[in-house]
Amino acid sequence: MNLGHQTLPYGVFSTAADPRPRVGVAYGDRVVDLPATVAALDPSLAEFVAGPSLDTLLAAGRDVWNRLRTSLAGWLTDGAAVVLVDDVTMHLPFTVADYVDFYASEQHATNLGRMFRPDQEPLTPNWKHLPIGYHGRAGTVVLSGTEIVRPSGQRRVSGGIEYGPSQRLDIEAELGFVVGTPSRLGAPVPLDAFEEHVFGVCLVNDWSARDIQAWEYVPLGPFLGKSFATSISPWVVPLAAFDHARVSPPVRTSPLQPYLDDEKTPAWGLDIRFEIRLNGHVLSRPAFGGMYWTGAQMLAHLTANGASLRTGDLYASGTVSGDECGSLIELSWNGQNPIALPDGGTRTFLTDGDEVVISAVAPGADGAVIHLGEVTGRIGSRP
Repeated sequence: MNLGHQTLPYGVFSTAADPRPRVGVAYGDRVVDLPATVAALDPSLAEFVAGPSLDTLLAAGRDVWNRLRTSLAGWLTDGAAVVLVDDVTMHLPFTVADYVDFYASEQHATNLGRMFRPDQEPLTPNWKHLPIGYHGRAGTVVLSGTEIVRPSGQRRVSGGIEYGPSQRLDIEAELGFVVGTPSRLGAPVPLDAFEEHVFGVCLVNDWSARDIQAWEYVPLGPFLGKSFATSISPWVVPLAAFDHARVSPPVRTSPLQPYLDDEKTPAWGLDIRFEIRLNGHVLSRPAFGGMYWTGAQMLAHLTANGASLRTGDLYASGTVSGDECGSLIELSWNGQNPIALPDGGTRTFLTDGDEVVISAVAPGADGAVIHLGEVTGRIGSRP
């Protein structure tokens, strides 16, 4: 990872010399030790970066976020305390309060509809009227690099129903939105308040056991096929880093309710390009810019019934698919078209020992590149 001054993502790190988890900012091949830097250069910011996580900073709000980011630009050349990236151990950056996963890619939803409902319209009647999502399990959100244990559950087989390890373990390359400022119960968050509540984004791999999911998801939706693990990247990139990556979302082909109608609000499509590698081999490079629903619309819908936000809430976009696909179920068309690998092998779904690395970049000012880092995971067998 080599991050320039336009990215400046936040994370939590420790070192062998000082094992205390503390807040840091990545820059080049170094990490700025924020508690030490703030103590020396601006003690008035100390309370916001003192904790062993980003929680206090997330809750501080946009004015503090902007002030700290502006100060960082000067500190990088004016006495910031730094350690080498290669010398740090990363930790889960914030306490995950709640986790919601959306289904925001029209291409992904269409592909799965064609697989599973070949005699019907691929999109469900509600899909273009609201961002579909489900409430996930915050306790199984894990840091990048955590081994993923193959889950077990019920699945349908030719002889009936059996219980055992998933045979169709999949990935989902997604963008995660990290909530900072909470909201009041009963008060929906409008589209134009997105920047007041969302601190930044991280990369997400929402591991999916497709065979378990297929048997359980009717009528109430994903449960055990999704809740066993969701990996996130260690670095949270502030929304302010994406000023030059904002694009208009696709043209909407169905009328939207006023609370979701973003025609007259700032555009929050994001020109982010993902890369998915399996055991070092590039599988695809899906683009986020074509996602039908934006992060602002997801937040507005998440709170439309008055549900409150908490600091540390995480909501993800759902699989990023467009010109290229962000899941194995699409790349192999539900296992019908095995994916050829350079070593002569093939994959439809993941085998034990497979390692998946998802990275992403976005354009910055003057030709710079915003690097979102990586989220990685290796599949282990069930004990």
